[in-house]
Amino acid sequence: MKKFLAAAAIALLAATGPAFAKDEPKKPAAAVEKKAEALLDLNSASRDELLKLKGIGDARADAIIKGRPYKGKNELVDRRIVPESVYNDIREKIVARQADAKKK
Repeated sequence: MKKFLAAAAIALLAATGPAFAKDEPKKPAAAVEKKAEALLDLNSASRDELLKLKGIGDARADAIIKGRPYKGKNELVDRRIVPESVYNDIREKIVARQADAKKK
């Protein structure tokens, strides 16, 4: 009888174990890709897209376009196109993708 109860307890734990597991839910690959696509590429964004960023007005949007291409998004501060405070507000929303060497 003890063996039966032990086996039943093990089976019950095995059946309910994943429900109590504290594993973090995994993000689907599509969601990760969507987030990457949602980043605004400094090297290809239109003026209107740039204007939607916090702290980017007409003059800064024009300066960003004039300063292309960028090797990294931090070049906005390095080249003094935007102040660091504006960069800190937009850095999670932008990226500086590189053109493929094959396309050149």
